[in-house]
Amino acid sequence: MSSTTENALVWAEIPTTDMDRAIKYYGAVTGVDLTLDESGPNPTATFPVDADGPAASGHIYPGTPAPRGTGPTIHLAVKGGLEQTLGRVAEAGGQVLSEPITIPAGRFAYTLDPDGNSVGMFERL
Repeated sequence: MSSTTENALVWAEIPTTDMDRAIKYYGAVTGVDLTLDESGPNPTATFPVDADGPAASGHIYPGTPAPRGTGPTIHLAVKGGLEQTLGRVAEAGGQVLSEPITIPAGRFAYTLDPDGNSVGMFERL
């Protein structure tokens, strides 16, 4: 066993029952453009990643979400400040579950997307 030099997390998938709604929701909330890819067996909409360094990324895809708020929580980096992001969560049809929580690396809050997926909105310090 090693002390690990690679990221253990390599990919995250967010299931949705409505791709168009999810693409609009995550674009509005995170402030980034997702890239729709229909070349595989299922369409996916991929979050952008910085090509200059190792990083985990992910996508939304047609699937069945876990029961509301019971699946794993992923955390997404946001632009424009955490409070503004939480306002966009509510405006776009999501639900804010917590006040901002401060940790050494930044601040985050727990939310649910319109499909009930648990998503932390993270602002780096």
